[in-house]
Amino acid sequence: MPEGEEVNKATVHPADYFFHEEHMWVRLEGDEGVLGISSYAQERLGEVALVDLPPLGTRITQGEPFGTVESAKVASDLIAPLSGEIIAVNKKLAAEPWLVNDESYGNGWILRVRLSNPEKATELLTSKQYAKRIA
Repeated sequence: MPEGEEVNKATVHPADYFFHEEHMWVRLEGDEGVLGISSYAQERLGEVALVDLPPLGTRITQGEPFGTVESAKVASDLIAPLSGEIIAVNKKLAAEPWLVNDESYGNGWILRVRLSNPEKATELLTSKQYAKRIA
C-alpha cells in the first residue's frame, strides 16, 4: 500500500473478523472462510479498478500471494490470511471492482475458501488488535 496517504483510522472493523498483518480479513463460517480487503487497505489503494483472482479449486497458502488488486495509484498483492482451497470467487468484482471500496466488509468480499486449518484464525489479529496496529 502507498505510504504517507491520509486515511480514516476511525473505521470500525467487524468484531467477529480476523485480520492478517497484510490487511486481509477472514470471517469464519464453520470450516470455510470468507476473505476480503480491510477498509484501511482499500482507503490506501484508492478507487479499485481491477481484482485479479485465481480460479476455483486453487489452493492458497497462509502468508503467500494469491492474486492482485489494482487501482490508479498502485497494484498490490493479495496475501492469504489462512490456507485452503478456493470454493467461490466474488464474480461481481469483475464488473464492479469498486465494491471493494464501497463495501469492503460486505458485498466487496473476494473469496470463499474451504480452510485447511480454521483454528489458525486465532493466530491472526482480532479486530481490536488490528485497529491498534493501524493507528
